[in-house]
Amino acid sequence: MPIKIAPSILSSDFADLKSELKKLEVAGADLVHIDVMDGNFVDNITIGAPVVSSLRKNSKLFFDVHLMVIHPEKHIERFVQSGADNITVHAEATYHLDALISRIKSFGKKASVALNPATPIYMIENVLEIVDMVLIMTVNPGYGGQKLIPYTLKKIERLANFREKEGLTFEIEVDGGINEDTIVDCVKAGADVIVAGSYVFDSGDVSKAVEKLKSKVRGLR
Repeated sequence: MPIKIAPSILSSDFADLKSELKKLEVAGADLVHIDVMDGNFVDNITIGAPVVSSLRKNSKLFFDVHLMVIHPEKHIERFVQSGADNITVHAEATYHLDALISRIKSFGKKASVALNPATPIYMIENVLEIVDMVLIMTVNPGYGGQKLIPYTLKKIERLANFREKEGLTFEIEVDGGINEDTIVDCVKAGADVIVAGSYVFDSGDVSKAVEKLKSKVRGLR
């Protein structure tokens, strides 16, 4: 299957998100990655469900909503109603991961789990049969423009090997420090979905940046 590119609007112009989404549609982005930060789980604060709802009215892109919040179970229904297609929760942010994933899926949405760089894969082994995607953070979450942490490539590889061994079907997403070089490393390690923020939106040409990322990994699978 082709590698999917999911530009992150964290690095876009928040004063003109409607236009930024249109750029992604024209560019052929496969998903749009929407980072929701509460100032508690991570230091930064971004957007909430009302903004996602407004964006939904202006885009048909697949909304990949990444909740970097404490007690994510309190927010699920609001993001379901806002138009999220996939909701990702952090394993580190909830005590009842199985119940939370099942609740997201009960609304007919895709459910995914994220791991911070230092969190081991074994923490989520028991839910890998029910998740649609696993997001491996390749930087510490909260801010864009960081460099990929090298040891996270081994995590991607271990997760991909586990998936193959167990015959599972979840996708592996990576987020953090992606550029035209690191995307190759991530895909070779086993990643299927690539989140890229600064590389895409700081490039000056969103379409060219997305196409360059796709071209770098075309044929690797």
